[in-house]
Amino acid sequence: MTISKLKLSTLAIMATVSLGLGVTTTQPAHAATYRTVSSKSLTKTAYHKKSTKGAIYNYGHSKKVANLKTYPNTTWYATKQETWKHSNSKGIYLKVSNKSGSVKGWIWHGYLKKGKAPFGLKYARGAVAMDTSTGKVVWSKAANTARPIASVSKLMTLYLTLKKVHTKSAKWTDVVKTNSKGLIAMGNDAACGGFRFKSGHKYTVKELYYAAYLDSSNNAAIALGKWVSGSNGKFIKKMNAQAKSWNLKHASFVSASGLENSDLKVFGYNYGSANANKVSPKDVALIARHLIKDYPRVVKDGKIGSKKVDGQSLYNYNNLLPGRTYYQKSLNVDGLKTGYTPLAGYCFVGTGQKKGKHRVITVVLHDINEFTETRSLMNHANKASSMSD
Repeated sequence: MTISKLKLSTLAIMATVSLGLGVTTTQPAHAATYRTVSSKSLTKTAYHKKSTKGAIYNYGHSKKVANLKTYPNTTWYATKQETWKHSNSKGIYLKVSNKSGSVKGWIWHGYLKKGKAPFGLKYARGAVAMDTSTGKVVWSKAANTARPIASVSKLMTLYLTLKKVHTKSAKWTDVVKTNSKGLIAMGNDAACGGFRFKSGHKYTVKELYYAAYLDSSNNAAIALGKWVSGSNGKFIKKMNAQAKSWNLKHASFVSASGLENSDLKVFGYNYGSANANKVSPKDVALIARHLIKDYPRVVKDGKIGSKKVDGQSLYNYNNLLPGRTYYQKSLNVDGLKTGYTPLAGYCFVGTGQKKGKHRVITVVLHDINEFTETRSLMNHANKASSMSD
């Protein structure tokens, strides 16, 4: 639509225009009249945001469609350019739309720059994609910023459990003590439980491994930690010692399960002065890499959608697995761990190996779209030349 003598009689907007001398000003346009000076069609040209400033207006330029800051990684495709005049000022505007065409309108050219938008994640507060073979970070966002990681913490607990199982002094069929009143109460708690320790049943290491891994059972994780080290406190010290031995500089643990101390206190399992485990995305990826490389069975077990232990159903919450909402066949996702607390937000560590590519590990922390953004991150990471065999 060509705009000629367009009157904005009821709208008060801020119109940014480019003056004839090349000076840019921002001024209010109350009941302003715009006149089209020139108009031309463009070969479809890709642009992306130049800064956080700017907004897109509908074709009639009567209302705002979107702020650019809410579309930080969107490529906009321009198909028309017009010069509009208001009083003695002229401005060049582009007619744009996103790839799907769901958002479209006019925008001042100065808010955009040519080229497709660089890849990015909108919601994750921290993220990493890592090549499992080399340990190289393929893409990252706030990679070295430690954040609460909720049940993603269980990756370290699983590692130390498997480490003990692989010694001569332990085996999968060892019975784990589960008669602690705190652990029994935790299993019966709607917010912190999920797997119940029944009196009279002797739970093995393997049973609690599956409960902690697949169903993210908090009491199972703590019980395993006590089996590994003799007490909850000693196990948490072992978690931190293991992190230090791997030279993880942004990792600290106060909980075997990932629950915060504010929740653990009522059950008698709070430890240390900090409230939560805090680990950076890169260090989480490195923990996952050690787990996968040292104990590869975790990717086989990670594909299990559900399993029963002692008559209780264990459900794997990884929604990138076959048959789940966000499944993508080519990614071959087979792990690894979900996590959530109100403090940590939704967290997810994913892994999979696309045909002809190295295995990828992805981490997204505090991400309300953890599976959608993980899938996008995996697809982006697999495009890197370094990921090829």
